[in-house]
Amino acid sequence: MKNLIFVAALMLLTGCTITKEPEVSDVNPTTGVVRLTFNEAVLQKARYDDYTTHGTAARQCQQMGFSDAVAYGQPIYTCSVFSGSICLNEKVTLQYQCRGIALSPSVNTYY
Repeated sequence: MKNLIFVAALMLLTGCTITKEPEVSDVNPTTGVVRLTFNEAVLQKARYDDYTTHGTAARQCQQMGFSDAVAYGQPIYTCSVFSGSICLNEKVTLQYQCRGIALSPSVNTYY
């Protein structure tokens, strides 16, 4: 019985893992940087799918005339809600650099 209580308490302390879908928060056409963000609550272990996140960033880059997006740097964690000295919610920012030139289909006009 003590082991069961210990395991239950340990699970509560470690939190739960949840999949988040980052949303576009900043697009800079001059530098070709796309930033995606999501929130992570206290005692929550958030993760994201690299494939779908890359697709979101690549679509933003293509709208700016680039061909693809490349992730760079580590995720940036910024506390957005404090309670005393404890952070209750963190904003996680992922950065992508747009690369390449998207070629638009050429229009052939024959006379």
